[in-house]
Amino acid sequence: MGLFRRQRDAARPTPLPAITEFWQWWAQARPKIEASLGDGPSADLIEELSLRVHRIHPHLQWEIGRPDGGVPTLTVTGGGDGELRGLAERWLRAAPTDTGGWALHAARQADPEMLTQKLTLGDHEFDLEYVRVGMRADQARARVHVAVYHPDFLFVAEEARRQVAGHVLDWALGEDDVARWIGEVTIATEPPMDALPPGMLPAVVDQIAEQFREPTWLWGEGRTPRGHPARLGARFPLHRQDHPLCDLHVAVSVPYAHSNPDRLPVEPSASALRELEKKLDALGPDAVLAVQETGDGLRVYHLYADPDSGVLARLDQLAASWPEGRAKVASAPDPGWRALAPYRP
Repeated sequence: MGLFRRQRDAARPTPLPAITEFWQWWAQARPKIEASLGDGPSADLIEELSLRVHRIHPHLQWEIGRPDGGVPTLTVTGGGDGELRGLAERWLRAAPTDTGGWALHAARQADPEMLTQKLTLGDHEFDLEYVRVGMRADQARARVHVAVYHPDFLFVAEEARRQVAGHVLDWALGEDDVARWIGEVTIATEPPMDALPPGMLPAVVDQIAEQFREPTWLWGEGRTPRGHPARLGARFPLHRQDHPLCDLHVAVSVPYAHSNPDRLPVEPSASALRELEKKLDALGPDAVLAVQETGDGLRVYHLYADPDSGVLARLDQLAASWPEGRAKVASAPDPGWRALAPYRP
C-alpha cells in the first residue's frame, strides 16, 4: 500500500460567469419557452439554450418538459458523469429564488409513467411495456447488477440497446439513484431468468439501500513502501451524488509520535488521532472524510471538499495545530473522485 503524497494544487475555478450569464438569459427567454411548451421550442430557442448550457461545459445535457401538463421542468445534467455532477449542482444552486413556477433539476428525475410509453430512437419505436429487467443483488458492493431485455433488441444496433437501457433505468430510479445503486448493466437478447418489469426496480434497490443508509468503515491491512504493516479504512458506501459540491481531493498527512515496533500508533497518539478524525467528520457538508491510511509513523486522511466553501483554510488550521509533528495538507481537483478507485470494494 503506497501512502498518498501530492503537492498542493490550486482548485479548478468554477465557471461562475457562464452560469450567471445563463440565468440572466433565462429570465429573458423563459416567456418564449413557456409559450412554446405545447408544440416544443423552436429550432432557434433550442440552439440558443444549447449554446448557453454548453458555455458552462460542452458535455452538459439539458431537457425541458411538462409531465402530464403540470409544472414545467428544466433539467441540466452531466448525464450520470461524476466529473460533471458538481457543475450541474452549482448551476442549480445559482438559480434565482423565483423560478417562475418551474421545477429545476441537476439530474434526471424518476418518471415511472414513461415506462408505459413508446420510445423512438432513429427509425425504430420501442414499446417499453415489453422491457424486462433481470436483477442480481451484490451485497458486498451495495449494488444491483441488471440485465435489460426488450424483444426488439434482436433487430437494432448495440448503441440503440444501450440508449433504451439508460432511459429505462433513469425513468425507473432517477439518474442519481442509478449512479448510487446500479452496478453492471448488460444487454439481454433473451429474457433473463426471473425477470421483472422495470417498475419493480425501485423496490429491489430499496431493499439493498436500506442496509446502507448509514455509512460504516471497512478496514483492511497491507504494507507500506518500506515493508511495514499498514492499516486502511474506507467509508462505505460513499456516493458522489450525496456530496455534489465536493470536487476537491484533499490529503491531510499527520505524523504521530508514539508507535509500536510495527510503527503503528499507540497511546497517547491513538487518542489524538481519533480526536482529529472527529474534527474532520464535523466539517460536513463542506467536506467528507473518505479514506484513512496509517503506517510508518504517518496517517493520511483523504477527504473530498467543496473548493468554494473555505474549508481548505480550516483544514490548514487543523494541520497547523497538530502537536506531534508537522502535518501537511495537499489538494488537487478530482470531480470524478478518481482517487478513490483503488479503495472501493
